[in-house]
Amino acid sequence: MKDWLYVMLIEKTKMYNRLTKAAVERHVANLKKLDDDGHLELGGAFKGFPGVAGMYVLRAGSYEEAEELCKAEPLVTEGFATYKLKALQTANRENNYLLT
Repeated sequence: MKDWLYVMLIEKTKMYNRLTKAAVERHVANLKKLDDDGHLELGGAFKGFPGVAGMYVLRAGSYEEAEELCKAEPLVTEGFATYKLKALQTANRENNYLLT
């Protein structure tokens, strides 16, 4: 959908405190692939937000495609995190900031 992005909140599980360097390296490799493939708009870690490790803002053709990208995140597949996915309709000059 035009003017839609997908926000993935990465939430820590009880296993998060067992996160290994190897798992972080797989996570970073996934970030690089998302970026190389044009899916990563923005990503980062949170500080001082209990239970939430970070977030991605993804570009995808549909919610379902974004969901598949989330399910492939190594932190998720390896049990260190879960995620919440939200569709975000962007407001900008081109769409008059969603004023219809």
